[in-house]
Amino acid sequence: MYSIFSVVLLCVFMLQTLKTWKAQELYSLRMQRSREKMDRDKMEEETHQCEKKLRVCVATCNRADYSKLAPIMFGIKSHPDEFDLEVVVLGSHLIDDYGNTFRMIEQDDFDIGSKLHTIVRGEDEAAMVESVGLALVKLPDVLQRLRPDILVVHGDRFDALALATAAALMNIRILHLEGGEVSGTIDDSIRHAISKLAHYHACCTRMAEQHLIAMCEDHSRILLAGCPSYDKLLLTHHRDDYMDIIKSWLGDKVQDHDYIVALQHPVTTDIQHSIKIYGLMLDALLSFNKRTLILFPNIDAGSKEMVRVMRKKGIEQHPNFRAVKHIPFEQFIQLVCHAGCMIGNSSCGVREAGAFGTPVINLGTRQTGRETGENVLHVRDADTQNKIYHALELQFGKRYPCSKIYGDGNAVSRILKFLHTIDLDEPLQKTFCFPPVKDPISQDIDHILETQCALAVDLGGTNLRVAIVCMRGKIVKKYTDTNPKTFEERMCLLLKMCRNAKLDAVSLNCRVLGVGISTGGRVNPQEGVVLHSTKLIQEWSSVNLRAPISDALHLPVWVDNDGNCAALAERKFGHGKGVENFACVITGTGIGGGIIHHNELVHGSTFCAAELGHIIVSLEGPECSCGNHGCIEAYSSGMALQREAKRLHDEELLKVEGMDIKLSEPITAAHLISAARMGNSKADAVLHKASTALGVGIINILHIVNPSLVILSGVLASYYQAPVQQVISERALLSAQETKVVTSDLEEPALLGAASMVLDYATRRIY
Repeated sequence: MYSIFSVVLLCVFMLQTLKTWKAQELYSLRMQRSREKMDRDKMEEETHQCEKKLRVCVATCNRADYSKLAPIMFGIKSHPDEFDLEVVVLGSHLIDDYGNTFRMIEQDDFDIGSKLHTIVRGEDEAAMVESVGLALVKLPDVLQRLRPDILVVHGDRFDALALATAAALMNIRILHLEGGEVSGTIDDSIRHAISKLAHYHACCTRMAEQHLIAMCEDHSRILLAGCPSYDKLLLTHHRDDYMDIIKSWLGDKVQDHDYIVALQHPVTTDIQHSIKIYGLMLDALLSFNKRTLILFPNIDAGSKEMVRVMRKKGIEQHPNFRAVKHIPFEQFIQLVCHAGCMIGNSSCGVREAGAFGTPVINLGTRQTGRETGENVLHVRDADTQNKIYHALELQFGKRYPCSKIYGDGNAVSRILKFLHTIDLDEPLQKTFCFPPVKDPISQDIDHILETQCALAVDLGGTNLRVAIVCMRGKIVKKYTDTNPKTFEERMCLLLKMCRNAKLDAVSLNCRVLGVGISTGGRVNPQEGVVLHSTKLIQEWSSVNLRAPISDALHLPVWVDNDGNCAALAERKFGHGKGVENFACVITGTGIGGGIIHHNELVHGSTFCAAELGHIIVSLEGPECSCGNHGCIEAYSSGMALQREAKRLHDEELLKVEGMDIKLSEPITAAHLISAARMGNSKADAVLHKASTALGVGIINILHIVNPSLVILSGVLASYYQAPVQQVISERALLSAQETKVVTSDLEEPALLGAASMVLDYATRRIY
């Protein structure tokens, strides 16, 4: 009995032990699976973190800043795998008196995440302050809910200051657009305050970039992008239906370039004076008697009084005027592009209008600090109606070269690329670069990312050449084709080659600043017109090159004579660099050149200065291509030497022993020089006379303008250098006998000179 009980007890114990072992095994298995799951979750979380999209919040306050922000918003929206876009609308967008412009954002198919009514009505200084305070009360809830990685803020409005303040205090990164600019009003203070709050900057111009650097902003966080609105306006301002748009706003009788666009805003630091200027502008427009589209002023302090002035003068009922609160940006582009003139103090006049060459009259001080193109006429002290009226007479109906100071149409792609580089793991706290940057060029992001270049064009008698030339004179890429015989074919080929070069410049990381054209003949560089051509280029007189090329390429255009371009090339890249007074003489098919006097190119009153080939050195000399006798060109040019070589060859006086001339080989100046070097006295006599004629002509130049250096350029330069130096030392006045004559080291003086017109003008310009 006892033994049976012991066996039962032992069985129970063994069964219990087995259960305990299984439980422990099950527990171990569960723990292992749990650890594996935690490892998988951690890996997935890390992978998700790597693939996390950048949450970008774009906040827009009014119709003006939306025109700059919309292209960026479209760019972000077109990359849904990389960005999450949130849109916040506040400010005057939501006010009926200002057109309820939030609707155009909805029409563009953007989902508006939040609408904040932040404007306190009153349109005075106190209302602006209260509006900032109201925005600061409402924004924290929105930003806390959206939790963006970065907030994009534009410009210099008081609403934008509230946005930047709220985001900075909530540790949200800020990208500020169009910082560093200077206008001349309270907007400057607001703009610079936002720049100090912002972590990243996308500015429009090199000068703005330098201002941000001078404000001790971190250069690595500054992008020279250009204005985003240029991306849209450069693509769309040439629309076939532009007349339909113009007529829809101004009536069926209005003509292209025969109306005025007026847009004047209050200056909050001098409200009463800005109201006075507004009244004088309206009086001048009434007297000028042209169809006028006038937009209501913005919501700044003083706008209510300006609207009262407009209504008191009956502008809304006047048959010549159309007063509107808002125009969609795409249509506004067409209206500004084809206007006879734009008047007021809107930034659009000094920025966007320049891209079309539209004449602009800027009234007062609101924009006087901004960089402008030559299309802007400032009336800073607009104290009388007559002064404004006279400005209208000067500007109305003119067209100017297209200016791209504020952008080249590639801003959005640069900004999106810049957003990709933002590291969300780096410290949020801003660091300032004290002291100010030592050398702006060495730390200039535009020099690192892009090379400033010019499109250079050389219109010769045989070939048409286009080149991309960088700031240091290096030819990045060159294109050559035969110069057509007719004007239409030549212009078509020129534009085609320039467009191809402009496209290639993007892939070569080059930023094209403008187009420089070197051409034979007499040129008016002020108007960009070829007045009279040489015989080598047909159908090339009274030709306006600047306007059609500038309109087609959206670039500023400079034009000059090929001789003058050679002198400019020497001044920037050659022996003339740093020389105050020198003459450049081209010795090629013809004789030409240019004169630099006190560091400036001499053009003369009718643009025929420095026609060096037509200095007369003999009253009874051979006939020149100009119809005169005894010109340097008739003695010393390649054509003159070829003529003499053929004469000697026909008289069987050219060939000497050891000289090989094939029957099929055309006789050229090279044969004459070769014969002279091999002892042919007749050929040597011809060359001696040619050298003497050239030397005497250059002595005339020395005695008139007294340059310190003479540079010989062209295929015959190396031959003429020593003989000309000898003639000067023997025949010049004593004080000019030591003038040095050198040969040019430049291989492409025409192209380099054409490029220098662009590079010098575009980079040194100060407005």
